Amino acid sequence: MSSRPLPSSTPSRALPPASIAVLALFSLLASIVGAAAVSSFPEAPAVSFRVLVYSGGSHGPRGTIRAGVEAVRELGARNGFGVEATDDPAVFEDARLARFHAVVFNNTAAAPEGDGGLHERGRAALQKYVRAGGGWVGLHDASDGAGDWDWYRGLVGAALDRSTPVQAGRVEVLDRAHPSTVALPDLWERTEDWLSWRTGASATVHTLARIRVRDGITGLDEGVDHPWSWCQDYDGGRSWFTAGGHAPSAFHEEDFLAHLLGGIEWAAGARPGDCTATRAGSFQRTRLATGGPGDPVDVAVAPDRRVFVARRTGELEVVDQRTTRVSTALDLAYGPGTAARSEGLTALTLDPRFAENHWLYLLRSEASGERLLLSRFTAGPDTVDPASEKRLLTLPGRRSTDGADSPAPTGSLAFDREGSLFAATGDITLPLNAGGPNDLRGAILRLTPQDDGTYTVPEGNLFAPGTPGTRPEIYATGMRNPFRFTVDPVSGIVLATDTRPDGTVGYFRITGAGQIGSPFCSGGLPRGATDCAPRVGGAPDAAGPGGGITSAALSTTTTRGACTAPGSPSTSPGSG
Repeated sequence: MSSRPLPSSTPSRALPPASIAVLALFSLLASIVGAAAVSSFPEAPAVSFRVLVYSGGSHGPRGTIRAGVEAVRELGARNGFGVEATDDPAVFEDARLARFHAVVFNNTAAAPEGDGGLHERGRAALQKYVRAGGGWVGLHDASDGAGDWDWYRGLVGAALDRSTPVQAGRVEVLDRAHPSTVALPDLWERTEDWLSWRTGASATVHTLARIRVRDGITGLDEGVDHPWSWCQDYDGGRSWFTAGGHAPSAFHEEDFLAHLLGGIEWAAGARPGDCTATRAGSFQRTRLATGGPGDPVDVAVAPDRRVFVARRTGELEVVDQRTTRVSTALDLAYGPGTAARSEGLTALTLDPRFAENHWLYLLRSEASGERLLLSRFTAGPDTVDPASEKRLLTLPGRRSTDGADSPAPTGSLAFDREGSLFAATGDITLPLNAGGPNDLRGAILRLTPQDDGTYTVPEGNLFAPGTPGTRPEIYATGMRNPFRFTVDPVSGIVLATDTRPDGTVGYFRITGAGQIGSPFCSGGLPRGATDCAPRVGGAPDAAGPGGGITSAALSTTTTRGACTAPGSPSTSPGSG
């Protein structure tokens, strides 16, 4: 009788030990080979979010459209998000859009169907998508078209009027925290066809960057506040727009790619960013005080929320924000004519360790007007003890020989993150006689206050200590009336305003110690030179202001023009 295979459930004869060992070794080798085969073909990593790039209906150059698609694909590959691209408007359907966290309008707009754009169902789907929390990103021409759809114009934030001829210009970054602008330079040089808006964006959106219209760009007529990139929370979703991306070359620039990446990530909800800070509705205005002495000129808020208010008439007041109770902490008892002569109490600031030491600093004139004083006082809960005064500096007074020609009071105080105190001092004597290397007026000074009420001079001021004919406290000179300034807490850059003898106002961005403005220029106009650039080198000239002592890493803008630091914007860190 012939044999046949046994059913799998039938026990077979036991194998010899040697056979069992061979089979075990074979199984082990097979598992190793199998594992190696699997590891050599890994699964594609999961993406963090998905983006749709839509280019349908675009009338822009095809090279720009292709470059935009390729750029977003590359950003997705580098940064772990999925990208799908299409020019088919049929994608605007509820179920298909629901797969994406953000939609990029790649140089195209939601124009009507007859213009190659979206049909009514597609428009409805886009609106529903945004209202459900979706993100929208618009590039350049996304602002052009859909003039018949108010909702889309609101989504963009502005409506295109026209574009300028292609030309070089600069973009000024206003928001240094948003992911789309955090990595950009303060002033960003670009070659674009710059866009003008039929309906401006500033009133309804958060402006991230704006065009420096005074840099010579022709064809723009919207004034200084001309937005270039912005974002907003819109109708339940998120909207981000940039006017960049006109030429294919933009999509190969690292700065523009960083700008675009941050916009996409924010719109998709992958990175946080505050897009409400410049909207009036985000602020609550509370009136702390009414009536009382006039001329409040400076204010400082203590860590415990007390508000210190300096009045030019000589009163230092303290406002309790919880009760709005106002107390006069210090009264310098000026006569009635002191403030009228552009003298008085002009500036205050709190010590960086105010919560522990309760020190505040005041810049003020004596009642006689003969001297200008920089002093430290110790504050109590609602009083300042006059006997606690520690006088750091005493300067010649600033009184004009003709009160009618005196400008507003000048002076400002601020600390940087290193604990150095900056003090701006004006000179309103006529004619201008300050600004020399041995004169502390018409300058910004930098000191390091000490606990005993004295000060030392930090390294890096304009003149090294011991330089004959100079004052080491001077940080920047050549100004007349530096009325107000602020010190950037991160970079240490000083942003200052200055009232010039000819009535113009200069805006200075000072990145290092130096001689700025006078004697080289005033109001953006050369004075005895071919241009306004500060000169480098030369010995200090105690006989006259400036003397060609040095140059500052700076830039200025005035009501008549601009002074530019030595070197081009690409080589001088302070140019702008």
